[in-house]
Amino acid sequence: MLWMELPDGIRRITCPLPTRPGHVHAYLLPGEEGWTLVDTGIGLPDASERWSAELEGIEVVRILVTHFHPDHIGAAADVAAVTGAPVYEGELDYAQARMVWGNPEWPQRIADWFLTHGVPRPIAEELIESGSVYAPFIRYQPDPALVSHGEHLDGWELVDAPGHADGQLCLLKDGVLISADHLLGRISPTVGLWPESRPDPLGDYIRSLERTIELAPRLALPGHGEPIVDPVGRAHALIEHHRERLGVAEASLTATPRTGYDLSFELFGADLKAASRRFAVAETLSHLERLVREERAVRHEDDGAVAYTARQLGRRASA
Repeated sequence: MLWMELPDGIRRITCPLPTRPGHVHAYLLPGEEGWTLVDTGIGLPDASERWSAELEGIEVVRILVTHFHPDHIGAAADVAAVTGAPVYEGELDYAQARMVWGNPEWPQRIADWFLTHGVPRPIAEELIESGSVYAPFIRYQPDPALVSHGEHLDGWELVDAPGHADGQLCLLKDGVLISADHLLGRISPTVGLWPESRPDPLGDYIRSLERTIELAPRLALPGHGEPIVDPVGRAHALIEHHRERLGVAEASLTATPRTGYDLSFELFGADLKAASRRFAVAETLSHLERLVREERAVRHEDDGAVAYTARQLGRRASA
């Protein structure tokens, strides 16, 4: 793990990841009562030993999990045991953590969902296998203190940021935004549609970015990459990025129904490993569902299969 001192007494701890992007940041926030640790990294086999060494001499009085993805929640129970500190998590996020990481039926549920969206069965099984590799590294806290948007933890306001994850929470204080995976500097956070998720994650994400613009933080500290010195500008850029991607998705539609799996090859290319294809299908679907809500596409459901066509069939047919 690597340490960095940041403005306002904040400390950044960079934890290793065995997969891309190779790292995830946790943050120590100073307070009158002690330190608040934001996120815990993935639960690698030596997570307890690593965190015990890193936090020696530091009084952590609370742990906040921003969202349930493996690299943010994975070692939560380990760090809670090391520090004796309570874990705080959003109510919706905890419900989804239990559904995904504590539910033995989840792999079959997501496999069926991939099949519904056009993924051939052998490839669906490969996609599920690629996702299941994380399961041994998830040790979420089973009894967190549940928190919600607008509450405060030691002076930091909790801010809803759905999109990348339905229940993701950021923290805001004195113009500093702990942005988790809501706002990243060099890459666009994955915004995908998954089974049992909110129905319009891309719409959620764009609204979350618009809220960030309204809040106008002066600095954002993300879950990956370097501090963002112009969070408002970055939020504008991400909104424009997704507007452009919506245009690409719309241009790929015709009068012939096409599945999310099929369209993912046009939006993300053919040369993807299974793990990346999982996210490509989910992100393609989030864009298609946004197009449906903007009346730029039509969803068709037939015999357990979902496909999409262009809304303006005449123009598409003549293009």
